[in-house]
Amino acid sequence: MPIKSRIRTVPHYPKQGVMFRDITTLLKDPVGFRVTIGELVNRYAGTSIDRVAGIEARGFIVGAALAFQLGVGFVPIRKQGKLPAETVGHDYALEYGSDRIEMHVDSVSRGDRILLVDDLIATGGTAEAACKLIESMGGEIVECCFVIDLPDLGGRTRLEEQGHKVFALCEFEGD
Repeated sequence: MPIKSRIRTVPHYPKQGVMFRDITTLLKDPVGFRVTIGELVNRYAGTSIDRVAGIEARGFIVGAALAFQLGVGFVPIRKQGKLPAETVGHDYALEYGSDRIEMHVDSVSRGDRILLVDDLIATGGTAEAACKLIESMGGEIVECCFVIDLPDLGGRTRLEEQGHKVFALCEFEGD
């Protein structure tokens, strides 16, 4: 069962010309969601991973389910000001302006092996910032894992050029 067929495309969202790849249709499909998590579990079972880190918000859904199945902890990486305890953050540039992601200071320890998860890799800016944040705390990125890759936007290449391994279950060209 190809998961790609279970992902909805929303034209012109959030702005004209963008083809938004929406995994909520995949998540609501019990078979599609089970197959998605199952394929990721098969890939990472037996790999030395201490925690799965998921990027807000859809990365939480996939990442938490994966962490549960792998029997490891989960680390939420959120936008600034969303976590209740002491945080550490990383600022990064956007096309117009900047943003900041954060995690709790006790989320990652030196030497921890972290699997980074999100629903989609586009330009790679947020994933790159998450990698830098985890590494600033002494964590090692095992791999950057995504449900969807948009290869034409260069995110995978951007992460690979920094020495990160990247995996995606499917890709949508031309977006």
